[in-house]
Amino acid sequence: MELLSERDKKQLKTFFEKELKEKIQVVYFTQGEGNIIIPGKPKCMYCRETETILKEISSLSDKIQLEIHDFIGNAELAQGFNIDKIPATIIKNENDLGLRFFGIPSGYEFSAFVETLVMVSQGKTRLKDTTKKKLSEYLDTIKEQILIQVFVTPTCPYCTRMVSLAYQFAMEFPQISTHIIEATEFPYLADKYSVFGVPKTVINDKVEIEGAVSEEVFLDNLVKLIRS
Repeated sequence: MELLSERDKKQLKTFFEKELKEKIQVVYFTQGEGNIIIPGKPKCMYCRETETILKEISSLSDKIQLEIHDFIGNAELAQGFNIDKIPATIIKNENDLGLRFFGIPSGYEFSAFVETLVMVSQGKTRLKDTTKKKLSEYLDTIKEQILIQVFVTPTCPYCTRMVSLAYQFAMEFPQISTHIIEATEFPYLADKYSVFGVPKTVINDKVEIEGAVSEEVFLDNLVKLIRS
């Protein structure tokens, strides 16, 4: 069953024709047909729907190349991409930019997902030059990788801002990876990080940001982590 209306497809196709510049890759890990349910790990709730959405999106532009992999059957590949749960989507160009989306990109998150496709295709972000300069200077002082996890839900209108910001920081700096996590699909992670409202951002399990914040506040929290 198709999930995007014909009207949505037409609008997206026109949008992609205008905005997409270079080819991008969408790498998707899902639950293969007939996979055995592993005790302690629930069946993937929205793997089929996520695959449908990704196929519909990729069909609208030849600049979007979709790869679909069985999470269990291609365990080594999944491990190489640091994929430990599904549904999992990677947005990349010729390089792995550290962009991950865990869950189904629906509701308000659909627009953030589409925006990210465009940013990766265009190879540029909207971060201020002062932001990039300041963070670059701090990152030069450390060797550790930084993981930004942003917890979202499809019904949260404020989550898209944090998704976009977190993805832009990862695009600009190889030391940073960003994982967007749909909180209701991964309740064990929501419990682990005490996610009682979204968006909630967790940086290296040390710094937490509640709600949507400005670029400057996001930067300050990254600097706070580096200084700690």
